[in-house]
Formats: sequence, C-alpha cells, structure tokens
Amino acid sequence: MDGNGRWARKRGLSRVEGHRNGVDSVRSTVVACGKLKIPFLTLYAFSMENWVRPKEEVSTLMKYLVQFLKQETPELMKHGVRLRTIGRTDLLPADAQAQLAQTIETTRENNALTLILALSYSSREEITSTLRTLAAQVQAGKLSPEAIDEKLISENLYTREYPDPDILIRTSGEMRVSNFLLWQISYSEIYVTSTLWPDFREEQFCEALEEYARRDRRFGKV
Repeated sequence: MDGNGRWARKRGLSRVEGHRNGVDSVRSTVVACGKLKIPFLTLYAFSMENWVRPKEEVSTLMKYLVQFLKQETPELMKHGVRLRTIGRTDLLPADAQAQLAQTIETTRENNALTLILALSYSSREEITSTLRTLAAQVQAGKLSPEAIDEKLISENLYTREYPDPDILIRTSGEMRVSNFLLWQISYSEIYVTSTLWPDFREEQFCEALEEYARRDRRFGKV
C-alpha cells in the first residue's frame, strides 16, 4: 500500500496524514472484496524495514493501527471478515499486540473474507526462519534432507493456512515487490498502478481485477 507519503507531500501535509487517509482505502478495498466474494486479501501494512523510519512516524503508525482495529472491528463483524496477521508481530508495541489479539479472537468465526495484515513483515526473514526450522529438524534426526520439497517449505511459512495470491497489486507506480511474499508470488499476476494508495478505491481495485481477468495464466506451460 505505497504512496502515502507522496500523497501527503503533494497536499502540503505531514506523512502521517497520508497514512491516516490510507485507512479509507483499506476500508473501500475490504468492502469491495466482500461484494465480489473474494475470499482472501493480504495487505502489506508495515515491513521490517519500516522500523528504521523516524520514531515519531512509527509511533503514529502504531497508534493508527490500534485505532483502526478498535473502530473497524464492528464493521469487520458486519461484513463477516476474519482478521489474521503474518510477520514478527512480537516486535509491535504491547498495546498493538493486545488489540490485534482481541480483534483476531473477536472475528475468528467469520468466513466471508480472510483479511491478512502483513505487520513487521519481511519475506526474506520468513524464508530464513522456515529454513532454520527445517534445518533444526534435520539436525535432530526428525527430517531427512531428501524430504524437503516445495510443499514442505510452503507448509512451514507464515502463510501456511492460505493459498498463494492470484494477483499482486502495486500502487504508486513502483516497479518492485519490496520483499513481499517472495515465495508465494512465484506465479502471481503483477499489476502496477500509478494511483497513490490514499486515492485507491473500489474503482481502481476493479480496474486491476479486470486487467487480471484478461491475462492468460499458463504457469510455465504452453
């Protein structure tokens, strides 16, 4: 969800105002997924690399996260949205961890849409952690190296409960994947829009899906 800072600068506002307005785009996209009966949506909300941003900005982002969860939980319940997370959420402030746990528990029985927030997330860290887990099992004699295949690796990633993404939408015109779901997007269709995230709404989301529908997904086959 890129472009919050640029959106704010264009309007003479602070970067955090861009993040605050980006919440409306989250809401719009989640509602659109419900209308279209899309079962899974993963939002890259905060990366491991984002921790190096100015402390004031990070602190404000964490406050917005807590506010968003408190304010939107009734809406998540209304639309049957189940919240989940991937990433090193243990690094988040205690109040953010507590609110996440509460919202996840409150929405756990919902089944219309699974909304996955990637928080304190790094795909390289995810893969590294997975390989460490498998290596420890080999060292302990519980797993043979020959048994390690793509399926086993996928079953040990943060996303083990979810299907690989069909489409990766990159806002603000950035032509990179920024350490996001590197293993999982191997065959995902990539769609790049110049729209900055705070301006991304249902209309732009549907444009991405229409482009996706025109693609011919061959998965390496002829």
